[in-house]
Amino acid sequence: MTGPELLVPVVTAAAVVLTVLCLALVLLVRRERARTAAALAEARAEAAELRSRLDALAVRVDRPAREPEEYVITRVGEAADEPPPVPERIDGRLFADIVLRESLVKAASLGHGVRRALAPETRHRIRFEMRREVKRSRKQRRAELKELRRTLHARQREQEVA
Repeated sequence: MTGPELLVPVVTAAAVVLTVLCLALVLLVRRERARTAAALAEARAEAAELRSRLDALAVRVDRPAREPEEYVITRVGEAADEPPPVPERIDGRLFADIVLRESLVKAASLGHGVRRALAPETRHRIRFEMRREVKRSRKQRRAELKELRRTLHARQREQEVA
């Protein structure tokens, strides 16, 4: 087959391929439009639901709130209608147990504090701060001494001139 004889089948094949591609493109566009329409409908439904929930919340917020109740913790300064209750006597064992527990807790907390205070990091930090404070105070004393000397020399010059 020569060139002109091949031209008709090639053009026909190209036309068929082009037609198939156009049909596939049309199908894809329709499918995407259907997906978009479904997503839009879902978004609108969700927006309507949210709008209704917001309206319900707005109604709840617009209702007047209850007046806060006032609670009285103590009755200091009020006239006592009843005599104050007499405290019950604590058994000796219970008293000893309470005292021992409190003492134990205090001793444990004191031990913890001492252990932390004597830790190397804490001692290093304290030493560093002390050195810094000593340097600062020396510098301040030197500056004050210098200023004092200046004022003293200025007074001596004024006396010599006068």
